[in-house]
Amino acid sequence: MASTHDTAARAAEVLVASNRGPVSYEVREDGSLHAKRGGGGLVSGLSAIGPEAGALWVCSALSDGDREAVRRGVGEEGVRMLAVPADVHEDAYNGIANSVLWFVHHLLYQTPLEPAFDAEFRRQWASYEAYNRAFAEALAEDAADGAAVLVQDYHLCLVPGMLRELRPDLRIGHFSHTPWAPVDYFALLPADIREQLLRGMLGADRLGFLTRRWADAFTACCTEFAGGPGKTRIGVHGLGADADFLRERSHRPDVDERMAALRAEIGEGRKAIVRVDRTELSKNIVRGLLAYRQLLDDHPEWRERVVHVAFAYPSRQDLAVYRDYMAEVRRLSEEINDAYGTPGWTPVLLNLKDDFARSLAAYRLADVALVNPIRDGMNLVAKEVPVVSDEGCALVLSREAGAYWELREDAITVNPYDVLETARALHEGLTMKPEERAERTKRLSAAATALPPAQWFLDQLNALREIQPS
Repeated sequence: MASTHDTAARAAEVLVASNRGPVSYEVREDGSLHAKRGGGGLVSGLSAIGPEAGALWVCSALSDGDREAVRRGVGEEGVRMLAVPADVHEDAYNGIANSVLWFVHHLLYQTPLEPAFDAEFRRQWASYEAYNRAFAEALAEDAADGAAVLVQDYHLCLVPGMLRELRPDLRIGHFSHTPWAPVDYFALLPADIREQLLRGMLGADRLGFLTRRWADAFTACCTEFAGGPGKTRIGVHGLGADADFLRERSHRPDVDERMAALRAEIGEGRKAIVRVDRTELSKNIVRGLLAYRQLLDDHPEWRERVVHVAFAYPSRQDLAVYRDYMAEVRRLSEEINDAYGTPGWTPVLLNLKDDFARSLAAYRLADVALVNPIRDGMNLVAKEVPVVSDEGCALVLSREAGAYWELREDAITVNPYDVLETARALHEGLTMKPEERAERTKRLSAAATALPPAQWFLDQLNALREIQPS
């Protein structure tokens, strides 16, 4: 391990900035620090450019272990972790990013009651500004002349503008992993906040979005509230599934063990409707359960012949609205099991404990995959299932998922609010002939892996490097 000071002291040619970094720390009982490395598209991308590229990842200390690592000067090569005060991070991350910006971009507000942009909102917004400023200052400090900086997501919308003022020589990119709100919904935000967000983003040389739809929504907001996007270029990069990793990982012994256990739970000869999600408000798990119940009502022949395997992993449980949503998912699952279950058949197998190997096992054996978000930047589950499916899987897909634009020809697409339509789509998936299912899955898999994570990252980096400094 290198100290964070030593790591940051070398001027970096490529910098990534994100709320969550590639490593996290925990303090063990003996006081020692244990590092745990993460995965994902950014990790793949940075590894693709090689260690000689002089890359630096700037991220936030999220846990007590992370903050202790920073305090002790412990860090990973190529990573700079920022010890933003815990209360400032809480306000910026949960108060603004997850409770305001996420809700705006995913159209989640119950507008008769919320939002209410009051004095508490303004206090939290000041923390969001301070949080973004900490990133901008760290990036400005560590970037080599003319370096490429790739800022990630809605947590850091103000960074490009702040960084531009500090270091006009840098090539600055920002990528949005979420949807972007349409003009009328973005207009819910106070006028000065709208303008600050857009000006912050437009400090970048280049902005990336997952679909053309989200890019166009951003441009429309700029036209309405900021006089247009100006010189900032806008690109679309539809993040794909990592086929090599998924296929290798899904055939390890721990996945085989979980497949055997799942098959035993489902029961001999039964079909499986599978969903794997975080229990996130936008994922629409409750309407998925309502559609499954409707299927059992409309087609009693499926009773005792199908099981809904629902993996709903905890998300943002420090926010009351998410705890309430998880409680409703649990309540409705129990209600369906009580109403329809028999001694030998449990209609809904709900599991709330995160287990990646078990998710892969479910992908492999699914007859139908249900991916019905209210709104989603992309949705990688829709792309991962076809890649690892053993026998072919029918995909029921919301038209509001970013993945819809790449997968719609071979998926069964639904309006996520229409429970009856979703129930009909589940029936269509269950009755699809095996050969058609296999053919569709093959085409879905090809579309899903068209832009693997490493190439997704490199495409953005190369596009940014091609921009001539003004």
